[in-house]
Parts: sequence; structure tokens; C-alpha cells
Amino acid sequence: MTILVTGGAGFIGANFVLDWLEHHDEPVVNLDKLTYAGNLDNLASLQGDARHVFVRGDIGDRALVERLLQQHRPRAVLNFAAESHVDRSIHGPEDFIQTNVVGTFRLLEAVRGYWSGLPQEERAAFRFLHVSTDEVYGTLGPADPPFAETRRYEPNSPYSASKAASDHLVRAWHHTYGLPALTTNCSNNYGPFHFPEKLIPLMIVHALAGRPLPVYGDGRQVRDWLYVRDHCAAIRRVLQAGQPGQTYNIGGRNEKTNLEVVQTICALLDELAPAPRRGVADARTGRPIERYAELITHVPDRPGHDRRYAIDARKIERELGWRPAETFDSGIRKTVQWYLDHPEWVARAQSGAYREWVARQYGMVAA
Repeated sequence: MTILVTGGAGFIGANFVLDWLEHHDEPVVNLDKLTYAGNLDNLASLQGDARHVFVRGDIGDRALVERLLQQHRPRAVLNFAAESHVDRSIHGPEDFIQTNVVGTFRLLEAVRGYWSGLPQEERAAFRFLHVSTDEVYGTLGPADPPFAETRRYEPNSPYSASKAASDHLVRAWHHTYGLPALTTNCSNNYGPFHFPEKLIPLMIVHALAGRPLPVYGDGRQVRDWLYVRDHCAAIRRVLQAGQPGQTYNIGGRNEKTNLEVVQTICALLDELAPAPRRGVADARTGRPIERYAELITHVPDRPGHDRRYAIDARKIERELGWRPAETFDSGIRKTVQWYLDHPEWVARAQSGAYREWVARQYGMVAA
């Protein structure tokens, strides 16, 4: 048997492919468009592994998807492919509509045609698993209960609106056509191979270069943080035992303010890679720094910035027996150490597109 993974060269998708092949011998066909955040370096350890077949292509290319389905005959399709960064969606929403909405529609249609032609036993066993985000639910107040699967969708950014639309398409294809589909909505992921435009890797990379650590507004926005390999384990469990037509929220039980996260990263870097020992200086002044927190810089808040996200993961815990293995303290330590151990990956990931984005978003030039 085989599974088809879309977006499997991105952050979560690549971690899932690696995690899957650590636990299964079942081959993976990996379809990824390799946009700026898709990175084959993430999959370098699979070179020569016959269980991994990489195909460069777009989920919106229905003919290509249909050809892959007929050629490889997967028993499941897992959709990680998405434009996924809120700030980029604010500056350029059209790409998000094209990939997350139109692309998901075309993928669903290709999969529906394939699934409809399967023998009855294979049709019953087939699954389409759509990976989504907690941002579709909108924002929470300080005293509000975490997002449950029954919460009304109230997306507030072009990114979250496009993901909400894709979730609704998946739900409709299940209820209208009977496609055995599942949806997962996860909280903020972090861990290895995270593209350095996102908060945690951006802070690590900038700190080591002595560059400002840009924190939006007062930094009191709250997010629930989920270590990416915990997320991968949850998805494996949903694929194995989840009920078609159901949604499962996946969270880490780690609510932290953005400022707390940045301060934690600074403290870990002080311990693991002290600035004086590394000769780190403030890039703005040339003055050597003693502690990385000296680089924290508050910048204007982004438009429509949601104040708090938090996931109620009791359903997946109760029905499927999944719980996160990592605390935030253990996961963030592993993450910081991974970036310290892989400077060559960071250097290659910091492409021209990344540098241009940092300059436009924060008025800075990336190291």
C-alpha cells in the first residue's frame, strides 16, 4: 500500500513524511510545488530511500494529481499543501485563495474521481485527511474557553479565511459525495525545519546574528504551542482510527504569550550559545551584547492581529487516546538546539525571497 502526501517538503509536511517512514515501511508519494517555503533540504535524509517518491507539482494541477493517483494507487491522501503565513496573506492574499481554496477544490475533485472508481472494499478503507489550523475559529478573550470542534468559524485574516473555506469544501465533499474525509485543526507548530519567517526560528536566527528581535505590539498575544513531532503522531492516529466526517482539534496545552516565547528563546541561547563566547554584537550599534534579550524590539502590531488562540484537545484524547509527549520547555529546548546544530540548513533556507520579506515586513535586512 501507499499514501499520497501533498505539501510534504514544507515544515509540517516534511516532518510528517520523516515521522511516517520512521514508524512505517509503507511508501510515501510526496507532491510539493516547492514554493519559497518548500525545501528539499528537509528531506535530504531520504535520498536513495525507495519508500519516498518525490514529485514536484501543484495540487491545483488536477491532471497531474489524477495521474499520480492512478499510477500509485494510494489508500490515503493527506493534504498539508497550503500557503500558511498570516503576514504574507495580508500583503498578497491572492496566492492564498488560489492554493488554499481553488487548489483544495481541484485536489478534492481528483481524489473523488479516484475514490469512486475503487473496488468496494478499498473505497471503504480509503481516507482523505485535511490538515488545517486553529486560526479558522477567530480570536479568544482572556477568559474564554479554548476552541472546541463545535466552535463557530470566525476567520480574521486572509490566510485563516482561505483555510476556513478549504475546511468547508472538505466537509461538503464528505456530506454531499460521501468522500471519507477527516479534518484536523492544530495550534501553532514549532520544531526542526521551520522556515525562518515564523516567530520561533526568526528569533533564533536573528539573535545569533545580533539582529533585532521584532515583537509585534506589546507581545501579549497568546498562542498554544505544539511540537511538530507531537502533531505528526496525532495525524498518524487520526488516519488510523479517526471517523470519516469528523474534525479533531490538536493542541499542545502550552499557552504562552509571544513575549514569553521570545524571552524563553533568549534564555536558552544564553545557556547554549552565550553571546560573549560567540562574539555576538548588536548589528545596529556594533556594541557587544551580554544577553540576547537586549535585542528585543517592539514593532507596530500587524492589522487585525488575533489576541489569543487555544485548543481544546479533549476529543482526540478521549476518542483516539492521543496526548502530546513534549512540554513547551522540552520542545523549545530541542528546537533551539536543532537550529544551533544545523547552521547550513538555515543559511540555505534564507533565500532572496526570505530576505525581501523580512525587509518589507520589519524594515530590516536579513542576515
